[in-house]
Amino acid sequence: MNKRVLLSVIGLLVVAGILYRCHSGTEKDKEAGTEVEVQVGKIQRATLREYVTAYGWVEPEPASAGKPAGAAQLVPLTQGVLAEVTCSEGQHVDKGTVLFKLDSRVADIAVEKAQKATEFATANYERQQKILPSGGTSEKTLQESQQQLAAAQGDLATAKTEQSLLRVEAPFSGVITRILARPGEAVSTTTPLADLLDPSRLVASAQIAAAEISALHRGQSAEVRAEADAKPVEATLNYVSPAVDPKNGTVLVHVALPPDCGLYPGQFVTLRVVTREKKDCIAAPAESVFRDEEGHSVIGLVNRDKATLTPVKTGLRDGALVEVEGAGIKPGATVVTVGAYGLPKETKIRVATK
Repeated sequence: MNKRVLLSVIGLLVVAGILYRCHSGTEKDKEAGTEVEVQVGKIQRATLREYVTAYGWVEPEPASAGKPAGAAQLVPLTQGVLAEVTCSEGQHVDKGTVLFKLDSRVADIAVEKAQKATEFATANYERQQKILPSGGTSEKTLQESQQQLAAAQGDLATAKTEQSLLRVEAPFSGVITRILARPGEAVSTTTPLADLLDPSRLVASAQIAAAEISALHRGQSAEVRAEADAKPVEATLNYVSPAVDPKNGTVLVHVALPPDCGLYPGQFVTLRVVTREKKDCIAAPAESVFRDEEGHSVIGLVNRDKATLTPVKTGLRDGALVEVEGAGIKPGATVVTVGAYGLPKETKIRVATK
């Protein structure tokens, strides 16, 4: 019996020793602290912007006061038979260039006939003027010859006008994007002949929710992107519709694109209109700011090998940066970025090499 008691006591002492050693190790670990691997970034001064974002498409500039639209579908001014196509797809043409000719044989004969009649009437009128002082003609005959000349000149002008209607000219400088008719085809004033585009006059159009329109006005800067990773095209907001579409509660806007912007009609784009700009902000990497367990915005401020969670007040957020204010928050300060979420209030850190 005594032997059993002795063994039990020895067993209890062994267990107690093991527990003591574990407890001592834990206390030592706590004193040493746990080192957390993180990535860091810098607080900086920056210009931050607030945007209204929308999705739309590129299209030719609409017509405005004293200015034609940036694209047009060319049609004849009269009916007839298409005799000649003097342009090609992809060709740049200047304003006034003749692009299509209709059969003008009848009109040419009419012009020639009217031209000869005008020449005859002119010669007759000049002759009457010369012989009037010598009594070789009467005042009445002179007036009649003058009237005949005026009538002949009117007929010639009419014939030339009808002849000119058989030519289709470029209404503005641009590029022929499509040819839609061929020589020999009968055409009328509703027959499309070609599409003409001025690639230097494009806009990005989008429908923006009516609730956001109050922040928009003409002249605001904008960014247009065709792809998420593409370089943005700097543009200007030049039209905000005064009417809301009752079907979807949106308002149409146009953003004027610069010449040679590299975008094409029909291309899907993302628009960002700058509604607010704040210069010289103190900004931190957006990923460095998070909410703690109490719901407060905090940032891991680094001092040597320690990170301390510091409360901050956030402001404008622009891409990868967010405006911050708080104790110890100043340009050049180092903050935890990757690995910030879930950090204790103060902890040892090791900066990971990228």
